[in-house]
Amino acid sequence: MSEPLGPGAHTRVRRLASKAAYDDDTVFAIVDAAPYCHVAGVLDGVAMALATLHRREGRTIYLHASRSNALLRAVLDAGVASVSVTLYDGLLLARSGFNSSMAYRSALVVGGVREVTDDQEKARILHGFVDTVLSGRADEVRELSAREVALTLVVAVSIDEASAKVSSGPVEDDPEDLDLAIWAGAVPARVVYDAPVPNTDGAMADGGVDLPASVRRLYEGEVT
Repeated sequence: MSEPLGPGAHTRVRRLASKAAYDDDTVFAIVDAAPYCHVAGVLDGVAMALATLHRREGRTIYLHASRSNALLRAVLDAGVASVSVTLYDGLLLARSGFNSSMAYRSALVVGGVREVTDDQEKARILHGFVDTVLSGRADEVRELSAREVALTLVVAVSIDEASAKVSSGPVEDDPEDLDLAIWAGAVPARVVYDAPVPNTDGAMADGGVDLPASVRRLYEGEVT
């Protein structure tokens, strides 16, 4: 069994600590389910966060951007980064506004960083990014060119410490509010994909290109 990822000096949950978890199964499940993350750093003396795509392999989170991305360059210079993700699961509506909240799952990761410089490693990770965005898509698109690999900055963030925080129902009301004739409960939320809208340029112009399996699974609800 692996060592817990926390509580660490930077990731200990202090507010509503009963909702915290530090095991890798909980943290990794949230990180993997999130469609994107925020990486934080200090740029020109200002704390900033950048929304970006991510991919996890073991205890490493990979980020990618343009080679000239200033925030990721600042993170590399600092040698450490924090990465956070949040999944919105719905509303928790109490009988009072004070006790009302959101249902969510969040994770915070802090760790050392390195630039991935080996072209073969970069190509493998970038190929995996495509499947992270949409399962099965990487085998449906053309291979990355050497130029595309060279133009892309890939940063590896070690998951040195991490925490998760999970807020879910049932709604918690004050005992004195329970007899109030006010509706209370949870309203779950989920992502729903609309019908795919195809391009009409190039080989797609005559409508002769079938909907790929990856998109069909997504639209039919087989991918969450």
